[in-house]
Formats: sequence, C-alpha cells, structure tokens
Amino acid sequence: MIPKIILRRGKEESLRRFHPWVFSGAIERSEGEPQEGDLVDVYSREGEFMGRGHCQIGSIAVRILSFRQEPIDQPWWNVRFQEAYNLRKSLGLAESQRTTCYRLIHGEGDGLPGLVVDIYGRTAVIQCHSVGMYLSEKQIVDALITLYGNRLSAVYDKSSQTLPYQAKLNAVDGYLYGTDSGEEPVLEHGNRFLVSWENGQKTGFFIDQRENRALVGHYAAGHTVLNTFCYTGGFSVYALQGGALSVDSVDSSERAVALAARNAALNFGPDAPHRAIARDTFDFLKETPKDRYDLIILDPPAFAKHHKVLGNATQGYKRLNAAALHKIRPGGILFTFSCSQAVSRELFRTTVFSAAAISGRNVRILHQLTQPADHPINIYHPEGEYLKGLVLYVE
Repeated sequence: MIPKIILRRGKEESLRRFHPWVFSGAIERSEGEPQEGDLVDVYSREGEFMGRGHCQIGSIAVRILSFRQEPIDQPWWNVRFQEAYNLRKSLGLAESQRTTCYRLIHGEGDGLPGLVVDIYGRTAVIQCHSVGMYLSEKQIVDALITLYGNRLSAVYDKSSQTLPYQAKLNAVDGYLYGTDSGEEPVLEHGNRFLVSWENGQKTGFFIDQRENRALVGHYAAGHTVLNTFCYTGGFSVYALQGGALSVDSVDSSERAVALAARNAALNFGPDAPHRAIARDTFDFLKETPKDRYDLIILDPPAFAKHHKVLGNATQGYKRLNAAALHKIRPGGILFTFSCSQAVSRELFRTTVFSAAAISGRNVRILHQLTQPADHPINIYHPEGEYLKGLVLYVE
C-alpha cells in the first residue's frame, strides 16, 4: 500500500500546473508512515489524486514522478529512458560520430527529478540527488542496459557527494555494471577529451558548455586567450581549434590543469601554444598586466548553492567580472557565466552591469547564453534553467 500525503487546502494548485515539487509547508498530514525515498501518493484535501513521487526530508518533501496513478515499475523506467534517448537522437547527439558525450537524463527536464545520467562513449555516469533515485538504481541500470544493449560497457555511480546530507546511506562511488579505464577519449564536435568521472568534478566533464565552447572557437582566431576556472581545458581546446594565437588555462586545481594540458596536447600536439597554470583566478587576474589578453573566459563554480548566500555570491561575480573587464585589451571579447541556480538571469545581468560600471569601459552585449538542448527545461519547472552566460564586446 503506497502511503498518502494530504495537502493543505489550496496547496494543490501548483500540481495542477504540473510543477513537480511538493514543499513541506504545503502538507497537512500523511497516512501511513512514509520513509525518505519511498513512493508516496499526493492528494488534495478534498481527496483528488494529484501525483505519485519520491518522499524526501527537507523543504522539497515530494518530487513527482507521474501525475497519473500508474505503477512505477521497470517498464515505466524503460519508457522514460527511451523518451529521453529519442530527444537526444533528434538533436543529433545520441548516434553522432563527432560527439560521443551528452546528457541523457536531466532531472525534472526529463520527468525524472533527482536524477542525472551523462553518457561518455560506452560509459554512463549516474548522479542521484534524492534518496528515492538512489534506491531506484537497479531499475535505472536495467533501463540503461535495455536502451543501449552492447553499446554500453559500464555504468558508474557518482552519487556520494550529491545525495542529501540528511541521508548519505553510506554511499560509495563505484561501478554498478562493467568497468571502464576512462583512458579512451570522448568526442565533442570532433575534439577529443580525456574525462575522469572517478576523480573529476560533477560527472567528469562540463557537458553543459558544449555549444558555448563552440562559440568561443568561432571568436578565437588571432586572439590571445585566457581561460579561467579552466577545469580540464574544454574552452581552451576549442580556442586552439579556432585559431587562437595562444591560450593560458588557469585553475586552482593542479590535477585539473594537468588534464587540461593533456587535452590540449591530445588535439594539437606537445608544441601547441598553450600554458596550463595552477593558480587562484583572482590572484592571477590581479597580477596580470593590462591588455595581455583580448579574449577572456570566466566560468567559475557556483558561487551560490542556495539563496542564503546570494549576497556574497553576487559580490563575488561583480569582483571577478570587474577584474577581467579592467584587464582585457580594447576591442576584446569577454565570455562570462554563472551556473548558480539561485542567481537569476536578471540578477546575473545586473551584477555584470555593475562590474562594467566599476571598470568604466564601454561594454556591449553580443550574445546571451544558456544550457544546451540535452539539458532541457521543463516548461512547468522554470527553476531548471540554471546556466546563464553573456558574451561582451569591451571597447
């Protein structure tokens, strides 16, 4: 018997609009004794069925999997994964010869809140952001095997750092199916990248910047390029491919810049005009002479994980952008990003505007950027839009 969650009067309206979250303050009572990760049915106070989803501890109390009373069984999982695959196939990703890494499952954007699945060649990397998804990993793996068959050699679980802190479940990252050395490069628009899903950030590579990296390549010809917070050098490789005169990749992680150097050499040989520099970006910019670079990329980690630190985060973005705007050569191009979900598109743009005013430079917006199509945004869940970017021309 599936436990029931009964909502307070009037709190069902967001579910009528197919928003997939039920907040704890909307709940009047529960029937049964649901545990974190259990499937629960959500009802209005008047007894109308509203949705079925995973129960969890926290401000988001239920993540809705279906707005219909249907079994959440293996065929259900298989259908959801097939639908996600069909979308990626229509985007030219799932069976591409030039791009072999993409996001297959993007949480709420694919009707599977709390789950991320990224594909790296023949390996799928899973990250569960809810206990319910973590407890469903067998069904997830079976759905992947059904979908890909012998095209899939391994499934790696990397959920230990993304599960809610209330219930880590003694999670340990590791292979749920097969093994993979990770030494085979993946392709992105024909560029080759070594990806470390075992030791790297997120699932190993920032797939969400794929199309924005391609745009950097479009602008890079004849430029001296600075790629800050470079991680494993994604933007750097595209800049070199686009004809940059030189590229400096800066990151505080020695492991990351070492892999950035390997990725540059993998594509352009050991004599590529590329430097990998393990330094703090703020310190590096402070010591950089003016006019050294005419294309700068700012792609920092999320400065704001939640709204409580939003003020500090905006100050951080302002300082970072002001420093880059102060140092960039006249006629330069600045790519600047925020991946903080708590920072709205409007707030990010206002913060960069403030940085431009501090710099005293004349600045024009050339492009407004976002996440790619394999990171879809559920139209009923606008919170799914997290990546914001601007391309600025600086006189």
